[in-house]
Amino acid sequence: MSLKLVLAVSLDGRLAPPGGGAAQLGGAGDRRVLEQALTWADACLLGAGTLRAHRSTCQIRCPQRLEQRLAERRPAQPAAVVVSRGNPPPGLDPSWLFWRQPLQRLLAAPAGAAALPPAGFEQLVPFEHWQGLLSGLKAAGFERLVLLGGAQLASALLQADLVDELQLTLCPLLLGGAFQWLPAAARLQPQRWHLLETQPLGEDELLLRYQRSGNS
Repeated sequence: MSLKLVLAVSLDGRLAPPGGGAAQLGGAGDRRVLEQALTWADACLLGAGTLRAHRSTCQIRCPQRLEQRLAERRPAQPAAVVVSRGNPPPGLDPSWLFWRQPLQRLLAAPAGAAALPPAGFEQLVPFEHWQGLLSGLKAAGFERLVLLGGAQLASALLQADLVDELQLTLCPLLLGGAFQWLPAAARLQPQRWHLLETQPLGEDELLLRYQRSGNS
């Protein structure tokens, strides 16, 4: 089981401008390495709040990468797993692009929620704790996971020590404001991360990949 957090962030660690809204920070290079991660993944995790902000999830566009996945007898797109505190998640609009994207949709919600997935989701993954979420996804056949946000979900999984790799695109912007990629209230134990890769992506962007200490 492997969980990779993939984000584009500003130089001061923000995900979005002070006014909020859907994050649109990365350029063409960031898109390329994002699609590399999506090609690797069995499924992508996103919080219900992130889905409400974007109304869709990330997809692979590169024809060669789509062909690669199909040649490996895998679905063209990784599945989308929406993580929510409730079933159904509040505020989801059936007109959003998300429901028309050609991918499998799963809802992950606490075990005490309703026993069936709401309309639009093919499967419900109930869980009682964060390790249980990953165990449930593994049992469903999803072992390589990309975490796309948001900040609250990333913080919870980092605090549970379940994120194996950070893939951060550093964008040449100073944004300020409250929208940090980890909330100010996050309480992490001091962790050491090992640098795996740095790569200039063009447009003054820089890829940074780190692995959690103790992972091989």
